[in-house]
Amino acid sequence: MIWRNPERRAKELLRSTTVLEPFYVVTISLLSLLLPLSFLLLSRFSYVHYLFLVTATPFPVHPSFSLNFFLTIPAVLYVPVTTVSVSALVHGLTGKITFASESPVAAYRPRLFATWIILCVLQVCVGLGIEGSIEAGVNGSAAAAAANLIGVKRSLFSRVIFFLGLHESMLLWFRTIVKPIVDDTIFGVVREESWVQRATVAVSLGSLWWWKLRDEVEGLVVGAESKIEMAMGMEAVDLVGWWLYYVTVTIGMVRLVKVVMWLGMIFLFERVRIRNSDQTSNGEGKV
Repeated sequence: MIWRNPERRAKELLRSTTVLEPFYVVTISLLSLLLPLSFLLLSRFSYVHYLFLVTATPFPVHPSFSLNFFLTIPAVLYVPVTTVSVSALVHGLTGKITFASESPVAAYRPRLFATWIILCVLQVCVGLGIEGSIEAGVNGSAAAAAANLIGVKRSLFSRVIFFLGLHESMLLWFRTIVKPIVDDTIFGVVREESWVQRATVAVSLGSLWWWKLRDEVEGLVVGAESKIEMAMGMEAVDLVGWWLYYVTVTIGMVRLVKVVMWLGMIFLFERVRIRNSDQTSNGEGKV
């Protein structure tokens, strides 16, 4: 019977969990990386803008489409990136933002269409922008050298705090944009979030951080802080990049404070439990 209907057998195989789950996990991890890749692109743009205006680097007379796109796209890219970062900060401070993936439900169509538009715009911008930055010759070594030259390079602690903030922003991007789209496309409903998904997102961000972001992310503040050192006026690009960097750092600080408070509460409850246990044991001994 199976051999008589191979099309039906193929559809059943595609619907099976064994085939769908690896594809599902890989898809959400790749789409979740669009946010940190946006930070990478904006950092490269800030660095190139700094070179053009401060060091009088000549601009190409006839730039290609991808290079021209790289030099003009941040005006569009700043909007979703700053929106996600501010939302992550608000959620970290108040916990008032709820996620669509908290329980299995049917996706709300108007909201799903809006998330599709945001995801597609970000994917096109990041893809063409990264290609343009490669064509312009912008790489991590050049940005790191400029950061060291003007004293912008951050300490290990500052980098860890920024990484924590970027991870929180990426989690919000994953939960509110990526996961509802992928869940609805593959399964038809928004499923519950699992530890495998969170671990995959964290590992993918850690890999990108170790490979590129840790050396290039200071490019967001190279222009602003160098102009402050030279007593020059900051432009909108410098101010937005500087502001976005420190919003992410603030998100990381909020995350760190919450972790410290959580560990402190556990330690306090454990001491209270031990003290109550000792008092109970002493009371039973006297009896």
